[in-house]
Amino acid sequence: MAEAFIALGSNLGNRQDNLKKALQILGERLIVLKISSFYDTEPMYVEDQNWFLNCVVKVRTEFSPRSLLEVLKRIEQAMGRKRSNIERRFGPRIIDIDILFYDNQIVSVDDLKIPHPRIQERLFVLVPLAEIEPRFIHPSFRKSISELIAENHSEKKIVKL
Repeated sequence: MAEAFIALGSNLGNRQDNLKKALQILGERLIVLKISSFYDTEPMYVEDQNWFLNCVVKVRTEFSPRSLLEVLKRIEQAMGRKRSNIERRFGPRIIDIDILFYDNQIVSVDDLKIPHPRIQERLFVLVPLAEIEPRFIHPSFRKSISELIAENHSEKKIVKL
């Protein structure tokens, strides 16, 4: 069994219901250990869109990293996410589910990068992650989540609900 951290975000429709539904489906497929609070967060990269609601969940799983990614993609599809050329990267979405960490593994193949490659610049992931596991050490940077937050200079707003 492995432990993984998964980020969830939504900025279309009823964001809170979207996160709750995704968490329920995750709970049917994985062992949920901890769930952060929900955070209302200013969008990054593409700013002309609604704010996101984000959270982080710690799970235990028997799925390999690749299999876990496939499970998460199927959940996104089941909830109505359409990945197409029309959908802008970093644009609005009903649900976004990403693997942040998988044990202390470093994975870099095709469309699977673990740890998530931009985690250090994303307070909308770091802050909820710190709420549930502040001392977790990023396997590439060899710094705790709290240290990564202290080094992050983003001025984006994040509000705990």
